This record gives sequence, structure tokens and C-alpha cells, in this order.
Amino acid sequence: MFSWFRWQYLGLAVVFLWFMGGGIQHFTNADFFVAIMPPWIGWHLEIVYISGVFEILGALGILLPRWRQLAGNCLILLVLAVTPANVHMWLHPELFPDVPEMMLSVRLVIQVVLLWVIWWSTRAPSTQLETTASKAG
Repeated sequence: MFSWFRWQYLGLAVVFLWFMGGGIQHFTNADFFVAIMPPWIGWHLEIVYISGVFEILGALGILLPRWRQLAGNCLILLVLAVTPANVHMWLHPELFPDVPEMMLSVRLVIQVVLLWVIWWSTRAPSTQLETTASKAG
């Protein structure tokens, strides 16, 4: 059976792979990310590259226990910052005919789950145990 800490490390692995892979994709597949940005946002390519850098930095940051919570907080802010692109895709599925409409909805649900996994996995274990104990008591 997995212990609390193993689940947390599994969460960290998911977050690391998500953001490292996504960050790299911002450079290797920039056209995709530019295409999903809402038209009312300017500097599409520049923002894609900048967000890619921050995704990679955040992924690396969660590997360092001293910086893990700060990096997690920054990744949460980053996910919230890219939400307009996901909402834009969801509101305008006709612009993305290669993506099944259901996946556009699923993508938003995954984003909420991802926010929780980032928060949960980047908190110090003692803080989580104290929170769990106070709720139980």
C-alpha cells in the first residue's frame, strides 16, 4: 500500500512531467500554443515562449525541497494565467476541428484537478499531516 509520502511523490512526478513536457512543447510546437490563444491577447509567440520558460523553471523548482512550495504556488498562478486559452478553445470549438468537443470540456476539468495536485504535492508533509489531524480531531 502506498504511504502518504509516496502518493505525494507520485503527485510531484505528475506535476514535473506535465510542466517539463509542456514547457518543452512551447518551443517545439509553438504554433499550436499560438493558435489557441484568444485574439484579444497580444504578443502571442512571445507569451508562448515566456510561459514555456516558466513551466520549465516551475518543474525544476518543485524538485528542490527548499523551493518546492514557492514553485508550486508559481505553477498554480501559471495555470490560472493560461486559463483564458482553455476557455477560448471551449467557447469556440469550431476553431479547433481536430479536437473533439468533449476533450475541450475534459481539458477544463483536468485543469482543476491539476491545480489541486500542484497544491497538494508541493506542500510540506508536516503541514498536510497537521491539517489532516486537525480535521480528524
